[in-house]
Amino acid sequence: MKTLYKTTLLLAFGLLAGLNVSNAQEARSGLKGGINLSNLYLDEADDENLRFGFHVGAYTQLMGASNLVGFQPEIAFSTKGARGMYDFAGYEGEVKFNLNYVDVPLLAVFKLGEAAEIHGGLYTGYLINANVTTEGDLGSGEDELDRDNFNTWDYGLAVGFAFNLEEISIGARYNYGLQELAKSDEAKTLLDDSKNSNTQFFIAFNLN
Repeated sequence: MKTLYKTTLLLAFGLLAGLNVSNAQEARSGLKGGINLSNLYLDEADDENLRFGFHVGAYTQLMGASNLVGFQPEIAFSTKGARGMYDFAGYEGEVKFNLNYVDVPLLAVFKLGEAAEIHGGLYTGYLINANVTTEGDLGSGEDELDRDNFNTWDYGLAVGFAFNLEEISIGARYNYGLQELAKSDEAKTLLDDSKNSNTQFFIAFNLN
């Protein structure tokens, strides 16, 4: 999977170089944000233990001379992680893994007619902060695990779509993490080899 990530990265930069931005027919920038449905996975991603969050950031879209293929870099603050239930000796409660990143997606854009487009590429994320909180019969509190127990950098693949409605775009994206999150022994005990899984629903406001 790391080889796939590196290959996709090279293709993304190759696409940017091949666009010949000076001859681009269309370039636009704007702000975007929306809802995150995040989770942690081991062997395969599922929709259990979702953590609800958000993302907010900015983007630029550069279309090639044909106006059919383009390149879209972004930068965004994004919440990730997961939540789960515990049941210990009859005591029940909830555990939340809270991971907050600055993500930089690098996406190829493929136009499907006037309004629809498909996005595909990769992302790299920088972990800003992290904590594990509990709430339930055993009380509420925050675990000693913090940012130092997790890998600082995350990376993975991204795929999605968008519909352009004049000055507004709406869409969805799925980000599939390839980096194991836990770094310390304590974190590995709780998370094993878990990675990020994140579905996003967004609205974008075109500023030019």
